[in-house]
Amino acid sequence: MKDLVAFIATSLVDDPASVQVTETEGDGAVVLELRVAKEDLGKVIGKQGRTARAIRSMLSATAGKDNRKARLEIVE
Repeated sequence: MKDLVAFIATSLVDDPASVQVTETEGDGAVVLELRVAKEDLGKVIGKQGRTARAIRSMLSATAGKDNRKARLEIVE
């Protein structure tokens, strides 16, 4: 799951070297924290949050295959 989020984020941003994904366990779910450069934050979130919502949907579908729950947090 971590690799999926990292791949999508690096495809969207101008500075792929600044993409960092941290995976932790918490609240009965996997929590993925996504960090990007400040200039690329809008590209990851998208207009009205559509891109972030799409990434979260793909993450939920992937986690559902393993009978797990996953949550994505985009950190500044």
